[in-house]
Amino acid sequence: MSCAPLAGVNGSLQEQGGLTAEPLTADGRLPCVVTPTVDRRLDEYFEAARYYANTLLPSCGGLLFRGLPVRSVHDFESFVSAFTTSLVSYEFGSTPRSQVQRHVYTSTEYPPHQHIPLHNEQAYTREWPMKIWFYCGHAPVEGGYTPIADSREVYRCIPARIRERFAEKQIMYVRNYGNGLDVPWQKVFNTQDPAVVEQFCRDNNIHYEWKEDGELRTRQVAQAVATHPRTGERVWFNQAHLFHVSNLDPAVREALLAVVSEEDLPRNACYGDGSPIEADLLDEIRDVYRSLAVQFAWQQGDVMMLDNMLAAHGRTPFTGRRQILVAMAEPRGAQGPC
Repeated sequence: MSCAPLAGVNGSLQEQGGLTAEPLTADGRLPCVVTPTVDRRLDEYFEAARYYANTLLPSCGGLLFRGLPVRSVHDFESFVSAFTTSLVSYEFGSTPRSQVQRHVYTSTEYPPHQHIPLHNEQAYTREWPMKIWFYCGHAPVEGGYTPIADSREVYRCIPARIRERFAEKQIMYVRNYGNGLDVPWQKVFNTQDPAVVEQFCRDNNIHYEWKEDGELRTRQVAQAVATHPRTGERVWFNQAHLFHVSNLDPAVREALLAVVSEEDLPRNACYGDGSPIEADLLDEIRDVYRSLAVQFAWQQGDVMMLDNMLAAHGRTPFTGRRQILVAMAEPRGAQGPC
């Protein structure tokens, strides 16, 4: 691939409020690592941490705060709250998570052997958080990385013919909830009341239908490409490669299709007009993500802050206990702030 890495911050930055920042890797790719130069209380780093978030995040897309005294869920929430007052709950989620404390959640609760492809949080809908934080409460024995990639580079490196096709057609996400195959609608929508679900769907231009077995199916058309509101840059911003049936392990796909029709798969993706997405195009997109992925070993107490439109994230398989918690903030819709 001929794409060059996005220019990052070269060398160590000037010390600011007891913190210093430098690129994780020599080529300047994200994230920028922010570490303390003096020993202080956590709250005494807040101003400097905000400074780096304001000045570096729009260019590098991600900051890894390492070595700060973040020792508990409470510390993590306090640290995140220093950046924003608009923490959000996990609404219309696509994967199983548990609420740990107010606006702090577990990361996706998939079995340790499973790989989660790189993606931007909630890019499968038309409303998403602009910021996302990850906290390492317990580092795994092996693996369990949270690889990240620059969404601007993903956009630039995807062949133009694919970019243009997806941008024109957009993506339709089809979801079938429950039935022991996926997250039940009651958990996804945080309610037991079908009327609440229906109102949410109407408010968000989501087509819904209650199937004969009482379960829910939804369809929503969302963007394939987006423009960052601050930098004005184009980013690849969808989860077609993750939702599409081709993302399933062949054995799992075969087993599922033996018991349900393709229409009833837990999730799938097609073009916005309902026509099928070519699997080979999605393979090319996956190859771009793999070529741009940057990963590092978690250390206990690490906090990674991402601009959710500028940086995609994923998860690699792991062994041993792994506790990575998540918080999100600054909801934004496809047409502007929510």
